[in-house]
Amino acid sequence: MPEPEQQQASQQEQQQETDAERRRRRAQFLRDLAEARELRDRVQPRRAKTARLRHAMRMRTFRW
Repeated sequence: MPEPEQQQASQQEQQQETDAERRRRRAQFLRDLAEARELRDRVQPRRAKTARLRHAMRMRTFRW
């Protein structure tokens, strides 16, 4: 049976590995999401322009 210190160290290594995998998956998801948004903006330019104008108005009226 592994000693508690060794067991804890192996759990931390697995956790770090899992975190790295999670970050990789998240980065891939965000790239895919950005690509999908760009595609939607190209396919629906009127809607994209409206969304940009709405976002600009929201940013202008946002209070820090």
